[in-house]
Amino acid sequence: VQLQASGGGLVQTGGSLRLFCTASGVNLNNHAIMWFRQAPGKEREGVSCIGVRNNRTRYAESVKGRFIISRDSARNLATLQMNSLRSEDTGIYYCAADLGSAACTLEPDLPYDHWGQGTQVTVSS
Repeated sequence: VQLQASGGGLVQTGGSLRLFCTASGVNLNNHAIMWFRQAPGKEREGVSCIGVRNNRTRYAESVKGRFIISRDSARNLATLQMNSLRSEDTGIYYCAADLGSAACTLEPDLPYDHWGQGTQVTVSS
């Protein structure tokens, strides 16, 4: 089982990026998907998540109205569309997956079933 976050890069303030969480050996359609980020010198924080039941979503207050999480069931992946990016959005973004979680949580310290390698997002002012 392998989970991978990708799509990061360097973007100017106000720009957009789309992150992808892809998987091999696991069906993401029956997993809750969580996105976390960690900025230099700071603790990991929850950004957004999507549950299995009704694809209910949650967002950190700092990204509400700017980020959108979604699933692509046919391609077995999840995306995080990030708009109106700010310098404080800079960090390494990770995705995690948890089997069968009807809802989801932004708590970063829970023992999720799968974690992906991170992808760097840098927003320059």
